[in-house]
Amino acid sequence: MSIVVPKLVVTTADAPFVRMAVDFAEASAAADVTVDPRKAMQVIDGFGGAFNEQGWEALSVLTAPARDAVMKAIFDPVEGLRFNVCRTPIGASDYAIDRYTLDESPDDFAMESFSIDRDRQRLIPYVKAALKVRPDLKIWASAWTPPTWMKTTGAFDGGKMKDDPRIYAAYALYLAKFVESYRAEGIDVFMVVPQNEPAWLTQYPSCGWTEAQYIAFIGEHLGPLLRSRGAGTSIWAGTFNVPTWDVASVLRDPRAGPFIGGVCLQWGGLGLVEPLRAAFPDKPIMQSETECGNNFWEPGYDAVRAPNDFAYGAYTWRKLRDFISAGCSSYMLWNMVLDERAKNLDAKAPWPQNSAVVVDRSTKMVTYTPMFWATKHFSGLVDPGARLVESRGAYADCLAFANPDETVIVELLNAEPAARDVRVSIRSRQVAFTLPARSFASLIVPPPPCNCS
Repeated sequence: MSIVVPKLVVTTADAPFVRMAVDFAEASAAADVTVDPRKAMQVIDGFGGAFNEQGWEALSVLTAPARDAVMKAIFDPVEGLRFNVCRTPIGASDYAIDRYTLDESPDDFAMESFSIDRDRQRLIPYVKAALKVRPDLKIWASAWTPPTWMKTTGAFDGGKMKDDPRIYAAYALYLAKFVESYRAEGIDVFMVVPQNEPAWLTQYPSCGWTEAQYIAFIGEHLGPLLRSRGAGTSIWAGTFNVPTWDVASVLRDPRAGPFIGGVCLQWGGLGLVEPLRAAFPDKPIMQSETECGNNFWEPGYDAVRAPNDFAYGAYTWRKLRDFISAGCSSYMLWNMVLDERAKNLDAKAPWPQNSAVVVDRSTKMVTYTPMFWATKHFSGLVDPGARLVESRGAYADCLAFANPDETVIVELLNAEPAARDVRVSIRSRQVAFTLPARSFASLIVPPPPCNCS
């Protein structure tokens, strides 16, 4: 009979992702965390991040071997972050090199001038470099702004979508041609989101949509067009970052709802996860963009450099905990790679944001940030198809999963400046260990030989 031996993976500032053996202990004290693998919740589809032009620009200063090493660190399905689902922008995001869309010819309703030539310079090479490491990587796409002639202001930043059936039809064709053009490049886009943050008008590419516009566009234009063209691409509602936008009304609508495969929530959308999951259990929910910056709205924030420190790594860890425990099936970082400046396209005051990997363009130094390691404790150990399982107790910085092979992964954070002893109870046995100060940790408990719970 094989012996079940739990293991602990620990990350500190000096020693990331160190594996060590631990052992079952006598139940001499109350457990800080009790995990019950029999009480399973949503399936976890995976983890990922976003491709952006600035990320590829940063990677391009490296030698080919150094760049390949970064891509392996992110996408390798065994040793890397194991990202298996990632986002790419349709036209410019706020981390493009500059503002653009794929068809800026005014009133080009037939999309005769549509072109992805710009994407062939940076975005497509970035995606293909990832696919080289992980051929089964799933790609989804969203737009920050439609072509400017489709908007009330005629500008890239801010403005609202024109409420005009001809515009809706043209934009549906725009998105369909994006999917088809990328497929011709060997990149299958499995889902498309019409608008990034439709209730959030910014000083970088953005566009406002009302719920009624969203319903009319998806139900009467995009859904039928993608179906008629045999795109095989799902439409997801999103990406929503405020709790006041009425997502439920879109999902309930008899025209739009049947075309919608899931929901993308981020930032202030956390409060929508539980009610949407309860009301629409057949619609999976993705956390589509982790929060960027390190409390950048607070006085004293350094607007020159993104912190990329342990505090932000811990902040991201807790966002993973909060969105997944609320009911999300997948979790996306924002930028995977940025340079040392890390500033976006905000027209008023470009501000730096965090990333999993930082490439210093002058020194060519590559840094894997605390956010990278916080994420790896989830993505590197929790397999697609795993389920969130019940974890209860006084230790709040904890989340547990059961992989398809019944291995249990218990995620833990110690954000305090002192070490902390922790006891975890699972399958009527306890594991006791010490978490170093300011550390991320994962307890790995294989299934018992009898496969009993």
